Amino acid sequence: MRRRTGWLAAWLRSRSWCCCCFIRGGAPPRCGSPMMAVTQRVANDTTGIEARLRVNYAEFSLELDLRLPGRGVTALYGHSGSGKTTCLRGVAGLTPVAQGYLRVNGEVWLDTQAGINVPTHRRALGYVFQEASLFPHLTVLRNLQFGLTRVPAGQRCVDLDQAVELLGIAHLLRRMPAGLSGGERQRVGMARALLTSPRLLLMDEPLASLDVARKQEILPYLERLHGELDIPVLYVSHAPQEVARLADHLVLLENGRATASGPIGQILSRLDLPLAMGDDASVMVAGHVADFDPAYRLMSVRLPGSASCLRTVHDGLPAGHAARLAIKARDVSVALERPQGSSIVNVIPVRVLDMAPADNPDHILVRLDADGTALLARITRYSRDQLKLAPGMPAWAQIKAVSVLG
Repeated sequence: MRRRTGWLAAWLRSRSWCCCCFIRGGAPPRCGSPMMAVTQRVANDTTGIEARLRVNYAEFSLELDLRLPGRGVTALYGHSGSGKTTCLRGVAGLTPVAQGYLRVNGEVWLDTQAGINVPTHRRALGYVFQEASLFPHLTVLRNLQFGLTRVPAGQRCVDLDQAVELLGIAHLLRRMPAGLSGGERQRVGMARALLTSPRLLLMDEPLASLDVARKQEILPYLERLHGELDIPVLYVSHAPQEVARLADHLVLLENGRATASGPIGQILSRLDLPLAMGDDASVMVAGHVADFDPAYRLMSVRLPGSASCLRTVHDGLPAGHAARLAIKARDVSVALERPQGSSIVNVIPVRVLDMAPADNPDHILVRLDADGTALLARITRYSRDQLKLAPGMPAWAQIKAVSVLG
């Protein structure tokens, strides 16, 4: 029995375990080998992710032609059944792709016309699932070390101490998985995925199984990963607030097709997309902290390329620190002249770009430009007619509430 167990252990060590939140495994390809030729970086190629995928099922098909940035967080957003997870599995090589091409920062992982299909365990990627499947008989530290040993020392871009510090799990290292909360398990799973030193990190609704409190616990750690590691992330979610807080680039999926793809600020402010139609329609503004008034706990955030600042009550971030703001369309009103004597502290000059009907027939959406930053205002048709609003008009935006996302 001992001999049989030893054989099994050796076999297990030789495999890559996609179900456990990491994909990369096996010995690295030898220089000059066919696998190395397949995955070699293309000379003079630009960075980025190019994904042309066609997946066919009996009652569903996925057809995507995407060109995504090779850094930052790209969110795949859509309702259940829109194809988000199928897309991720196609990128990982876990779902058969009938026809396609996949290049990640210069490395070709799939080209059906050329007969190239790099196996999943040879694709330098990490995969974080909705629930982290940790080895129950190993401590947290041993789980992490198992992921680390899948990558030769000379190819590691994330070390154990860095992953532990980024995810705040130093106090968990001696614990067993059974003694972890759901949020702690996910953080350990994310750390283990990072320890495979992936060129691409796939995250399939990693917060979906957690309650609100645990989600709020993990989001700051995801933001740290975003800010401190230069690893591109494909992040699946159907939660608008998660997307607004984390994503740089947004892909909208519906029935296996991409209906829109672009920088998140542009996509959220487009009037022809359903995200702008609802009562919770909002835009995400990325700026930098200009100053902080401790007497009133007012933090001023300067809009990119503008002299205008938005102020909001907040504990305060240091000057120059990046800050993301969420501004709901229903919290923005429009005036033709600068209001005087108002309790609304955020009043900035804007220009009317265009208008479109909202989901409520009595309301319209107005898209505004503040020195290159797009805002949305939800006003009544009566207000539009009284102000005689038209594209190109100068105006003033009054912003009643600003939420700091991070």
